Amino acid sequence: MYENITALKVERRGRVLVITLDNPPMNAMTPRMHTELSFIFGDINRDPDTAVVVLTGAGKAFSAGGDINTMAQKAERKDTGSVIPGLNEAKEIIYGLLRLQKPLIGRINGHAMGLGSTLASLCDISYMVESAKIADTHVKVGLVAGDGGALMWPLLMGFARAKEYLLTGDVMTGRQAAELGLINHAVTADELDEKVYGMADRLASGATVAINGTKMAVNMLLMRQFESVVENQLALELHSFHSDDHREAAVAFRDKRDPKFTGK
Repeated sequence: MYENITALKVERRGRVLVITLDNPPMNAMTPRMHTELSFIFGDINRDPDTAVVVLTGAGKAFSAGGDINTMAQKAERKDTGSVIPGLNEAKEIIYGLLRLQKPLIGRINGHAMGLGSTLASLCDISYMVESAKIADTHVKVGLVAGDGGALMWPLLMGFARAKEYLLTGDVMTGRQAAELGLINHAVTADELDEKVYGMADRLASGATVAINGTKMAVNMLLMRQFESVVENQLALELHSFHSDDHREAAVAFRDKRDPKFTGK
């Protein structure tokens, strides 16, 4: 059923489907990974053999988010037109996650940055290694956090705390993220699999119709919020792709130097 999935790793553990972001060492998003995330959750809804989904990363990282080298190349070429399909896919990723009818458990095995942090925040139940770091780093590369962070972080953490982290791009540990409500549980690396797959098996053996229906009922509230703001949020992010600050930040990060922002 998942023969068209080539960039993500898909494995089955009984009625639990494990999706791995598979681009080590940091599992930065390749164009193909991004595309597959935009449609795989719809495929899972049509999979009668899957009751629960686990989302994780290969190796010691969850995901570093967007690939900085690709960003720098596009910024130097001022190739902002190619950004639009990616933003449309970003919208479809969030829609796919919110429309996924089956429980989604986040196995946040390492650092989760940028889009990685958004994916973590959209999981139904999340377990994160307590020493791993998480941040929405959009502003650090001169971009608006329009592809999910601006929606989910305030809802999970409260507006005041979310704005502090979103406006600075500061990192927090898994333990801090759990204390603030961004993720559910912070655990040691040794505990991670026991906690994740223990919950996955528990849900997979539960009253599936009731569990799925309850999740869908809760996500109706999130969906309504998302639909009311997504176009404007992504428009703001697209606008920031045209900025001098984004070009400077992307090139500076690639070249391993501090960016010099001008506010333009």
